[in-house]
Amino acid sequence: QVQLVESGGGLVQAGGSLKLSCQMSGRRFDNYAAGWFRQAPGKEREFVAAITWGGGGTDYAGSMKGRFTVSKDNAKNTMYLQMNSLKPEDTAVYYCAARFIAPFSGSDLYTNTEDYTYWGQGAQVTVSS
Repeated sequence: QVQLVESGGGLVQAGGSLKLSCQMSGRRFDNYAAGWFRQAPGKEREFVAAITWGGGGTDYAGSMKGRFTVSKDNAKNTMYLQMNSLKPEDTAVYYCAARFIAPFSGSDLYTNTEDYTYWGQGAQVTVSS
């Protein structure tokens, strides 16, 4: 049974930084492509960043490019999201997600919620102005 647990959320002032972690248990993370999404009150869940199973490929939503960095340490079974230059509009619950990748099936990136099978419980990030 795959479980994902986010940590590292909190309250930060505009311009500050936070680093979220997503720990996978129950399976090896190197068999999974992964991503980060966020959901603000009253809004739909939106794509933030994606990473390939091996960690060599990444993709970001437009407004996060240059500010956020996604990485994956398969030895630690953990994915990270480094968030810099945070803005009040980044305030949301951040979710990590994972999708099993069969061996030899490529290194695609997945940016839609329906692409993912497993989800964490979410971590609140609040950016004050």
